[in-house]
Amino acid sequence: MQKLTIAIALAATLAGPSKATAQTYPSRPITMIVPANAGGPTDTIGRILAQRMQVTLGQNVIIENIGGASGTLGTSRVVRAAADGYTIGLGGWNHYVVNGAVYPLQYDFVADFAPVSLIASGPQLILSKKDIPANNLQELIAWLKARPDSVTFGTGGVAAPGHISGLSFQNVTGTKFVFVPHRGAGPAMQNLVAGQIDITFDQPTGALPQVKAGLIKAYAVTAKARLASAPEIPTVDEAGLPGFYASIWHGLWVPKATPRDIIAKLNASIVDALADAGVRSRLGDLGQDIPPREQQNPEALGAYHKAEIEKWWPIIKAANLKME
Repeated sequence: MQKLTIAIALAATLAGPSKATAQTYPSRPITMIVPANAGGPTDTIGRILAQRMQVTLGQNVIIENIGGASGTLGTSRVVRAAADGYTIGLGGWNHYVVNGAVYPLQYDFVADFAPVSLIASGPQLILSKKDIPANNLQELIAWLKARPDSVTFGTGGVAAPGHISGLSFQNVTGTKFVFVPHRGAGPAMQNLVAGQIDITFDQPTGALPQVKAGLIKAYAVTAKARLASAPEIPTVDEAGLPGFYASIWHGLWVPKATPRDIIAKLNASIVDALADAGVRSRLGDLGQDIPPREQQNPEALGAYHKAEIEKWWPIIKAANLKME
Protein backbone atom coordinates (compact mmCIF):
# COMPACT_ATOMS: atom_id res chain seq x y z
CA MET A 1 0.00 0.00 0.00
CA GLN A 2 2.83 2.36 0.82
CA LYS A 3 4.45 1.69 -2.57
CA LEU A 4 1.16 2.35 -4.33
CA THR A 5 0.73 5.63 -2.46
CA ILE A 6 4.24 6.70 -3.42
CA ALA A 7 3.61 5.76 -7.04
CA ILE A 8 0.39 7.79 -7.16
CA ALA A 9 2.09 10.76 -5.54
CA LEU A 10 4.96 10.56 -8.02
CA ALA A 11 2.58 10.40 -10.99
CA ALA A 12 0.70 13.42 -9.67
CA THR A 13 3.95 15.31 -9.24
CA LEU A 14 5.06 14.54 -12.79
CA ALA A 15 1.70 15.45 -14.31
CA GLY A 16 1.10 18.43 -12.05
CA PRO A 17 3.28 21.17 -13.56
CA SER A 18 1.90 20.74 -17.09
CA LYS A 19 -1.69 20.79 -15.91
CA ALA A 20 -1.04 23.67 -13.55
CA THR A 21 0.67 25.64 -16.29
CA ALA A 22 -2.36 25.29 -18.54
CA GLN A 23 -4.75 26.19 -15.73
CA THR A 24 -2.84 29.26 -14.57
CA TYR A 25 -1.85 30.65 -17.97
CA PRO A 26 -1.02 33.43 -18.19
CA SER A 27 0.82 33.99 -14.93
CA ARG A 28 3.22 36.64 -16.23
CA PRO A 29 3.37 39.27 -19.02
CA ILE A 30 3.09 38.16 -22.65
CA THR A 31 5.33 39.51 -25.41
CA MET A 32 3.72 40.29 -28.73
CA ILE A 33 6.32 40.31 -31.51
CA VAL A 34 5.48 42.90 -34.15
CA PRO A 35 7.75 42.30 -37.18
CA ALA A 36 7.88 45.99 -38.08
CA ASN A 37 9.13 49.26 -36.69
CA ALA A 38 7.02 51.43 -34.41
CA GLY A 39 4.60 53.79 -36.13
CA GLY A 40 3.61 51.61 -39.09
CA PRO A 41 0.23 49.95 -39.75
CA THR A 42 1.12 46.59 -38.19
CA ASP A 43 2.47 48.27 -35.06
CA THR A 44 -0.65 50.43 -34.69
CA ILE A 45 -3.00 47.46 -35.07
CA GLY A 46 -0.90 45.45 -32.62
CA ARG A 47 -1.04 48.15 -29.95
CA ILE A 48 -4.81 48.55 -30.24
CA LEU A 49 -5.27 44.79 -29.96
CA ALA A 50 -2.76 44.24 -27.15
CA GLN A 51 -4.28 46.95 -24.97
CA ARG A 52 -7.65 45.20 -24.97
CA MET A 53 -6.34 41.59 -24.89
CA GLN A 54 -4.69 42.17 -21.54
CA VAL A 55 -8.07 42.98 -19.99
CA THR A 56 -9.26 39.44 -20.73
CA LEU A 57 -5.93 37.75 -20.02
CA GLY A 58 -5.26 39.56 -16.78
CA GLN A 59 -1.63 40.17 -17.74
CA ASN A 60 0.23 42.88 -19.64
CA VAL A 61 0.76 42.26 -23.35
CA ILE A 62 4.03 43.98 -24.20
CA ILE A 63 4.83 44.99 -27.78
CA GLU A 64 8.32 44.17 -29.02
CA ASN A 65 9.08 45.73 -32.39
CA ILE A 66 11.56 43.75 -34.48
CA GLY A 67 11.86 45.44 -37.87
CA GLY A 68 14.24 44.80 -40.72
CA ALA A 69 14.48 42.28 -43.56
CA SER A 70 10.79 42.86 -44.38
CA GLY A 71 9.75 41.37 -41.05
CA THR A 72 11.64 38.09 -41.29
CA LEU A 73 13.70 38.95 -38.22
CA GLY A 74 10.51 39.24 -36.20
CA THR A 75 8.89 36.04 -37.47
CA SER A 76 12.16 34.20 -36.86
CA ARG A 77 11.99 35.33 -33.25
CA VAL A 78 8.49 33.87 -32.91
CA VAL A 79 9.32 30.51 -34.47
CA ARG A 80 12.33 30.09 -32.14
CA ALA A 81 10.39 31.04 -29.00
CA ALA A 82 9.25 28.58 -26.35
CA ALA A 83 5.82 27.19 -27.20
CA ASP A 84 4.31 28.33 -23.90
CA GLY A 85 2.07 31.19 -24.98
CA TYR A 86 4.32 33.91 -23.63
CA THR A 87 5.67 34.91 -27.05
CA ILE A 88 3.03 35.54 -29.70
CA GLY A 89 3.41 36.93 -33.20
CA LEU A 90 1.19 39.49 -34.86
CA GLY A 91 1.79 40.05 -38.54
CA GLY A 92 0.34 40.84 -41.90
CA TRP A 93 -0.06 39.23 -45.28
CA ASN A 94 3.44 40.39 -46.20
CA HIS A 95 5.06 38.89 -43.09
CA TYR A 96 3.36 35.49 -43.09
CA VAL A 97 2.72 34.93 -46.82
CA VAL A 98 4.91 37.04 -49.12
CA ASN A 99 8.18 36.56 -47.24
CA GLY A 100 7.98 32.81 -47.66
CA ALA A 101 8.17 33.27 -51.43
CA VAL A 102 11.11 35.70 -51.53
CA TYR A 103 13.40 34.78 -48.63
CA PRO A 104 15.38 31.53 -48.16
CA LEU A 105 13.91 30.96 -44.70
CA GLN A 106 14.79 28.05 -42.44
CA TYR A 107 11.20 27.54 -41.35
CA ASP A 108 7.79 26.96 -42.91
CA PHE A 109 4.93 29.39 -42.32
CA VAL A 110 2.35 26.61 -42.23
CA ALA A 111 4.27 23.78 -40.58
CA ASP A 112 6.06 25.84 -37.90
CA PHE A 113 3.34 28.24 -36.72
CA ALA A 114 -0.04 27.64 -35.12
CA PRO A 115 -2.80 30.11 -36.07
CA VAL A 116 -4.73 31.93 -33.35
CA SER A 117 -7.08 34.32 -35.16
CA LEU A 118 -7.59 36.58 -38.12
CA ILE A 119 -7.73 40.16 -36.83
CA ALA A 120 -8.56 42.71 -39.50
CA SER A 121 -7.97 43.66 -43.12
CA GLY A 122 -7.75 46.93 -44.95
CA PRO A 123 -7.08 48.34 -48.40
CA GLN A 124 -4.19 50.55 -49.38
CA LEU A 125 -4.12 54.21 -50.35
CA ILE A 126 -2.31 55.58 -53.39
CA LEU A 127 -0.30 58.47 -51.98
CA SER A 128 2.18 61.19 -52.90
CA LYS A 129 4.10 63.93 -51.19
CA LYS A 130 2.06 67.12 -50.98
CA ASP A 131 4.18 69.08 -53.51
CA ILE A 132 3.32 66.89 -56.50
CA PRO A 133 1.02 68.96 -58.78
CA ALA A 134 -1.39 66.11 -59.63
CA ASN A 135 -4.83 66.54 -58.05
CA ASN A 136 -6.40 63.22 -59.04
CA LEU A 137 -5.28 59.72 -59.97
CA GLN A 138 -5.38 60.26 -63.73
CA GLU A 139 -3.23 63.37 -63.37
CA LEU A 140 -0.83 61.41 -61.15
CA ILE A 141 -0.50 58.65 -63.76
CA ALA A 142 0.16 61.25 -66.47
CA TRP A 143 2.75 62.92 -64.23
CA LEU A 144 4.47 59.57 -63.69
CA LYS A 145 4.48 58.71 -67.39
CA ALA A 146 6.21 62.02 -68.13
CA ARG A 147 9.03 61.08 -65.72
CA PRO A 148 9.97 57.43 -66.36
CA ASP A 149 12.50 56.03 -63.89
CA SER A 150 13.01 59.39 -62.17
CA VAL A 151 10.22 59.15 -59.59
CA THR A 152 10.96 57.51 -56.24
CA PHE A 153 8.45 55.04 -54.78
CA GLY A 154 8.97 54.32 -51.09
CA THR A 155 8.25 50.86 -49.70
CA GLY A 156 8.43 49.24 -46.29
CA GLY A 157 11.06 46.88 -47.71
CA VAL A 158 11.63 44.59 -50.66
CA ALA A 159 8.45 42.54 -51.24
CA ALA A 160 6.53 44.60 -48.66
CA PRO A 161 2.82 45.16 -49.51
CA GLY A 162 3.51 48.50 -51.16
CA HIS A 163 6.24 46.96 -53.28
CA ILE A 164 4.01 44.16 -54.56
CA SER A 165 1.17 46.61 -55.25
CA GLY A 166 3.61 49.04 -56.87
CA LEU A 167 4.82 46.37 -59.30
CA SER A 168 1.22 45.66 -60.25
CA PHE A 169 0.51 49.39 -60.61
CA GLN A 170 3.42 49.77 -63.03
CA ASN A 171 2.15 46.89 -65.15
CA VAL A 172 -1.43 48.18 -65.24
CA THR A 173 -0.64 51.85 -65.91
CA GLY A 174 2.52 51.58 -68.01
CA THR A 175 4.48 53.76 -65.60
CA LYS A 176 8.01 53.30 -64.29
CA PHE A 177 9.58 54.45 -61.06
CA VAL A 178 12.46 53.65 -58.74
CA PHE A 179 11.63 51.59 -55.64
CA VAL A 180 13.28 52.83 -52.45
CA PRO A 181 13.03 50.20 -49.69
CA HIS A 182 12.88 51.26 -46.04
CA ARG A 183 13.05 49.40 -42.74
CA GLY A 184 9.29 49.35 -42.41
CA ALA A 185 6.22 51.34 -43.46
CA GLY A 186 6.72 53.87 -40.66
CA PRO A 187 10.08 55.16 -41.94
CA ALA A 188 8.72 55.22 -45.51
CA MET A 189 5.81 57.38 -44.39
CA GLN A 190 8.14 59.71 -42.53
CA ASN A 191 10.17 60.23 -45.71
CA LEU A 192 7.02 60.84 -47.76
CA VAL A 193 5.90 63.52 -45.30
CA ALA A 194 9.39 65.04 -45.45
CA GLY A 195 9.27 65.07 -49.26
CA GLN A 196 12.28 62.79 -49.59
CA ILE A 197 10.34 60.27 -51.70
CA ASP A 198 7.63 61.02 -54.25
CA ILE A 199 4.94 58.35 -53.92
CA THR A 200 3.99 55.26 -51.96
CA PHE A 201 1.13 52.88 -51.25
CA ASP A 202 0.24 52.43 -47.60
CA GLN A 203 -2.60 51.20 -45.44
CA PRO A 204 -5.04 53.76 -44.03
CA THR A 205 -3.76 52.85 -40.55
CA GLY A 206 -0.52 54.72 -41.07
CA ALA A 207 -1.55 57.13 -43.82
CA LEU A 208 -4.88 58.71 -42.83
CA PRO A 209 -3.53 60.87 -39.99
CA GLN A 210 -1.00 62.37 -42.41
CA VAL A 211 -3.60 62.84 -45.16
CA LYS A 212 -6.05 64.55 -42.81
CA ALA A 213 -3.30 66.83 -41.55
CA GLY A 214 -2.61 67.94 -45.13
CA LEU A 215 0.95 66.60 -45.04
CA ILE A 216 0.53 64.21 -48.00
CA LYS A 217 -1.98 63.62 -50.83
CA ALA A 218 -4.29 60.63 -51.25
CA TYR A 219 -5.61 59.81 -54.74
CA ALA A 220 -7.62 56.62 -54.30
CA VAL A 221 -8.40 53.67 -52.04
CA THR A 222 -7.69 50.23 -53.50
CA ALA A 223 -11.12 48.81 -52.73
CA LYS A 224 -14.66 48.60 -54.12
CA ALA A 225 -16.06 50.95 -51.48
CA ARG A 226 -14.90 54.23 -49.98
CA LEU A 227 -13.58 54.30 -46.45
CA ALA A 228 -16.11 55.28 -43.80
CA SER A 229 -13.29 57.10 -42.02
CA ALA A 230 -12.29 59.05 -45.16
CA PRO A 231 -15.30 59.23 -47.51
CA GLU A 232 -13.74 62.03 -49.50
CA ILE A 233 -11.13 59.67 -51.01
CA PRO A 234 -12.48 57.99 -54.19
CA THR A 235 -12.16 54.29 -54.94
CA VAL A 236 -9.87 53.14 -57.73
CA ASP A 237 -12.98 52.40 -59.79
CA GLU A 238 -14.17 55.97 -59.40
CA ALA A 239 -10.69 57.39 -59.98
CA GLY A 240 -10.25 55.67 -63.35
CA LEU A 241 -8.30 52.54 -62.43
CA PRO A 242 -11.10 49.96 -62.18
CA GLY A 243 -10.46 46.66 -60.45
CA PHE A 244 -7.13 47.64 -58.92
CA TYR A 245 -7.92 46.15 -55.51
CA ALA A 246 -5.33 45.37 -52.82
CA SER A 247 -6.28 44.41 -49.27
CA ILE A 248 -3.77 43.70 -46.50
CA TRP A 249 -4.87 41.45 -43.64
CA HIS A 250 -3.39 40.76 -40.21
CA GLY A 251 -3.47 37.72 -37.96
CA LEU A 252 -1.94 36.28 -34.80
CA TRP A 253 0.27 33.18 -34.58
CA VAL A 254 2.23 31.24 -31.96
CA PRO A 255 4.94 28.55 -32.22
CA LYS A 256 3.51 25.30 -33.58
CA ALA A 257 3.77 23.20 -30.40
CA THR A 258 1.84 25.67 -28.24
CA PRO A 259 -0.85 23.75 -26.25
CA ARG A 260 -4.38 24.01 -27.62
CA ASP A 261 -5.82 25.29 -24.35
CA ILE A 262 -3.37 28.18 -24.36
CA ILE A 263 -4.26 28.97 -27.97
CA ALA A 264 -7.92 28.90 -26.93
CA LYS A 265 -7.28 31.45 -24.17
CA LEU A 266 -5.41 33.73 -26.56
CA ASN A 267 -8.19 33.36 -29.12
CA ALA A 268 -10.81 34.23 -26.51
CA SER A 269 -8.92 37.43 -25.68
CA ILE A 270 -8.90 38.40 -29.37
CA VAL A 271 -12.61 37.65 -29.77
CA ASP A 272 -13.33 39.84 -26.74
CA ALA A 273 -11.13 42.59 -28.14
CA LEU A 274 -12.75 42.55 -31.58
CA ALA A 275 -16.20 42.70 -29.94
CA ASP A 276 -15.25 45.77 -27.92
CA ALA A 277 -16.89 48.94 -29.23
CA GLY A 278 -13.79 51.04 -28.60
CA VAL A 279 -11.51 48.65 -30.49
CA ARG A 280 -13.95 48.39 -33.38
CA SER A 281 -14.19 52.18 -33.56
CA ARG A 282 -10.41 52.67 -33.51
CA LEU A 283 -9.81 50.02 -36.16
CA GLY A 284 -12.65 51.41 -38.25
CA ASP A 285 -11.16 54.89 -38.08
CA LEU A 286 -8.00 53.39 -39.55
CA GLY A 287 -9.84 51.81 -42.46
CA GLN A 288 -9.74 48.28 -41.05
CA ASP A 289 -12.52 45.73 -41.55
CA ILE A 290 -13.07 43.23 -38.72
CA PRO A 291 -13.88 39.67 -39.82
CA PRO A 292 -17.25 38.13 -38.84
CA ARG A 293 -17.30 36.26 -35.53
CA GLU A 294 -17.31 32.86 -37.27
CA GLN A 295 -13.98 33.71 -38.91
CA GLN A 296 -12.30 34.67 -35.63
CA ASN A 297 -10.93 31.23 -34.82
CA PRO A 298 -7.69 29.29 -35.41
CA GLU A 299 -9.21 27.00 -38.05
CA ALA A 300 -10.47 29.89 -40.18
CA LEU A 301 -7.11 31.67 -40.09
CA GLY A 302 -5.30 28.42 -40.89
CA ALA A 303 -7.45 27.76 -43.96
CA TYR A 304 -7.26 31.36 -45.16
CA HIS A 305 -3.49 31.46 -44.61
CA LYS A 306 -2.97 28.36 -46.79
CA ALA A 307 -5.26 29.72 -49.49
CA GLU A 308 -3.37 33.03 -49.60
CA ILE A 309 -0.05 31.22 -49.95
CA GLU A 310 -1.43 29.16 -52.83
CA LYS A 311 -2.77 32.32 -54.49
CA TRP A 312 0.18 34.68 -54.11
CA TRP A 313 3.32 32.56 -54.21
CA PRO A 314 3.07 31.78 -57.95
CA ILE A 315 2.51 35.48 -58.73
CA ILE A 316 5.42 36.65 -56.59
CA LYS A 317 7.78 33.97 -57.85
CA ALA A 318 6.89 34.87 -61.44
CA ALA A 319 8.15 38.40 -60.69
CA ASN A 320 11.46 36.80 -59.65
CA LEU A 321 11.64 38.67 -56.36
CA LYS A 322 14.44 37.08 -54.36
CA MET A 323 16.24 38.13 -51.20
CA GLU A 324 19.39 36.63 -49.72
